[in-house]
Amino acid sequence: MNFELQPTLENDLITIVPLKEEDFEALFAVASDPLLWEQHPNKDRYKREVFENFFKGAIESKGAFIVYEKETNKVVGSSRYYELDETNHSVAVGYTFIGRDFWGKGHNAALKKLMLDYAFQFVDKIILHIGATNFRSQKATEKLGASKIGELEVAYYGEDIKLNFIYQVDKTNWNKS
Repeated sequence: MNFELQPTLENDLITIVPLKEEDFEALFAVASDPLLWEQHPNKDRYKREVFENFFKGAIESKGAFIVYEKETNKVVGSSRYYELDETNHSVAVGYTFIGRDFWGKGHNAALKKLMLDYAFQFVDKIILHIGATNFRSQKATEKLGASKIGELEVAYYGEDIKLNFIYQVDKTNWNKS
């Protein structure tokens, strides 16, 4: 399998590029909004010291992206690929956050479409871990055609264990949409 976890991808609305250390301040400027995290299991991620830990995990994952709006070159947010499983032909997509300026404008859907279209060239299943209290993300995930397949307690990088729902999108269903 030749799945590059950090390709540069783009469509008419956004460009996603591999996350680099020097992206911290620009990404933190988006992440420092407490309302982004109000439904997230890790509600303190808007705080610099908590976000620093998240960012460190993103860099170390070697699958994280920074997302830019093409028209303005403004930072939209971040996402990543993780848990590539060649045996089960699956990869997880997540750790996504989008700045409130971009909510409801198609940026999240455009991001997920780019990432899923790319990943389905190499895998048959995409897994998404969504916080049990993150209703906004659950709804967005279901709009992608994902089905809830289970629950899992997840310890985010250096953080406490939180209950997550496991969603899955199958390649066969994705190609029909």
